[in-house]
Amino acid sequence: MGEKFSQLWQKWGQLTPKNALYDRTLIWLFMSLLAIGFMMVTSASLPYAARHANDPLFFSLRDAGYVFASLLACAAFVNIPSEKWEKYNAWLFFISLILLVAVLIPGIGRNVNGATRWIPLGLLNFQPAELAKLAIICYFAKFYDSKFEEMRRETYSFWRPTVVILMFSGLLLLQPDLGSTAVLFVLAFALLFIAGAKLLQFIIIGISAGIAFFFLVVMSEYRLKRVTSYLDPFADAYGDGFQLSNSQMAFGQGEWIGRGLGNSVQKLEYLPEAHTDFVMAVIGEEFGLIGILFIIFLLCALTYRALKISREALILEERFKGYFAFGIGIWIFLQGFVNLGVASGLLPTKGLTFPLISYGGSSLVIMAIAISVLLRIDHENRLARLGHAHLNED
Repeated sequence: MGEKFSQLWQKWGQLTPKNALYDRTLIWLFMSLLAIGFMMVTSASLPYAARHANDPLFFSLRDAGYVFASLLACAAFVNIPSEKWEKYNAWLFFISLILLVAVLIPGIGRNVNGATRWIPLGLLNFQPAELAKLAIICYFAKFYDSKFEEMRRETYSFWRPTVVILMFSGLLLLQPDLGSTAVLFVLAFALLFIAGAKLLQFIIIGISAGIAFFFLVVMSEYRLKRVTSYLDPFADAYGDGFQLSNSQMAFGQGEWIGRGLGNSVQKLEYLPEAHTDFVMAVIGEEFGLIGILFIIFLLCALTYRALKISREALILEERFKGYFAFGIGIWIFLQGFVNLGVASGLLPTKGLTFPLISYGGSSLVIMAIAISVLLRIDHENRLARLGHAHLNED
């Protein structure tokens, strides 16, 4: 029994089996999270949509459109060779930068609840910050690949990545969007780590970032209130701690196995816009701890696949592909970890979606494109391995 289980696990965890040219497990994980997301957005949005849009299925139908667009995007972008991403990384970088500037221009950007983060595009409100995350990963993957020896040799070689992060962070903070700023910093930091930078570089960047975030919180009354309400949301349960306190009650009411699909009480507008950043609270209430653990398993499995793809590319000495896949894996895990941490009260409130589950067209489509990049890199890894095998046979 133990040997059979070991063989099954080895088969599941094998990155490049000889009889397949694509990662089937990655596709199933992607599809599973999309399906769960659609189901839970539908469940969580029914009361809110009925009251504010006079149609209980308003957000469900829109989310179905986003899911369909995500599948189309994944199918289209999986055909783009990795060398194209490497070649046009600067174009992607500048396009995302221009869009971050454009969203701040009156008449172009849309303001929602005091934040200007979206550009209206008909049925879709595009959020440039989502594209910026993918662009930063692609740009730094190329930069760390081309400057591989310099990053390892020169202590202060990280000044150029620092300037890039400061430029993007400044534009994001003007929206304001501290959550995406933190994600961009961690992504750059993680890629610096995988590139093999010196310890002193991490110390300098870490201390500088810690001081910067401290002052960003202290100097903003809005952010300071978020931190204080996070520390004790029930101290002001009808004010600044309203959303977080109701989110925690949703998790508590779910207990082990939950109330059942559709039976959440907190989504009856006790938890504002539960289908967006706090959809995990509804999952916790309707499916309990078991449901949350299942979502965490899927997220960790998806991250695991991404890191395996990265490792395979690095073994094949394809540093750009390896860094790109690694950055995407860290992005997926980090955003899911932060979203769940916020919903459960472990982290201060941040406007970050849960990957492939939360309602949001920009997030779903861009994340689907990221998954297509992983599939493409894995496919190219497999072809390279087959090529090496044929050469060895000859």
